[in-house]
Amino acid sequence: MKHYIGSSNPMRGRYDATAGFAARHFAWTCADGVGTITLSRPERKNPLTFDSYSELCQLFDALRRSTDVKAVVVTGAGGNFCSGGDVHEIIGPLTKMSMPEMLEFTRMTGDLVKTMRNCPQPVIGAIDGICAGAGAMMALACDMRYGTPATRTAFLFTRVGLAGADMGACALLPRVIGQGRASELLFSGRAMTAQEGLAWGFFNALHDSAELLPKAQAFAAELAAGPTFAHGMTKTMLQQEWAMTIEQAVEAEAQAQAICMQSRDFTRAYEAFAAKARPVFGGD
Repeated sequence: MKHYIGSSNPMRGRYDATAGFAARHFAWTCADGVGTITLSRPERKNPLTFDSYSELCQLFDALRRSTDVKAVVVTGAGGNFCSGGDVHEIIGPLTKMSMPEMLEFTRMTGDLVKTMRNCPQPVIGAIDGICAGAGAMMALACDMRYGTPATRTAFLFTRVGLAGADMGACALLPRVIGQGRASELLFSGRAMTAQEGLAWGFFNALHDSAELLPKAQAFAAELAAGPTFAHGMTKTMLQQEWAMTIEQAVEAEAQAQAICMQSRDFTRAYEAFAAKARPVFGGD
């Protein structure tokens, strides 16, 4: 059911496409504009299943149409982020599937990365402990990542006889840590330490485990209080400009800024500056 808040005209009200979303395969909470996804099978280090892949895609797709969720945090329960695809619930069945069925599955896993990248909200990964396989790709699909000294991130596809090219790894990982480092991790499948991840730019910061989620949620709240329409534009430009020339990127950003200058937040910022006050953004 769609929920519109604040106006009898849906296009002029606040629209939360995630209202009433009942997650069955992970935990989903939202407070003060910050949504938190918690992968919640701690006894197995939070592996993904066919159902959780599908449900995560549904949620991130719904976030594209939500104005009340302004930032998202993704984390895992029990001191680990995600151990990847469940060996017994995914890997085993895959060995018995036909080629078309396998392709349907690999496209679905890629859809998770695409929906994470295409939702307008900044997505922050709060990543502790094990972060492996598809879990590493979920972390990579986040816009920013916080880790802990205990975090170990492994793109271990070659360890199960697969290519390192999975869910967009060969496109995304070199952009974050560089071609040579990405090549090493994708060929070897070895775990990247937390300190390597910080030095290489994979992690924005490292925090103690007890502080990890609060720090990520605090930063998400800071973003949620900012000019969220403009944040969505920033995310769009970061996504699209990899395929542009410099000339195309400069023109695209000129158009993007002209659009943002029509927002009420732009006016609010000017009026607050003139009044020597802090702007209160509305995301419109």
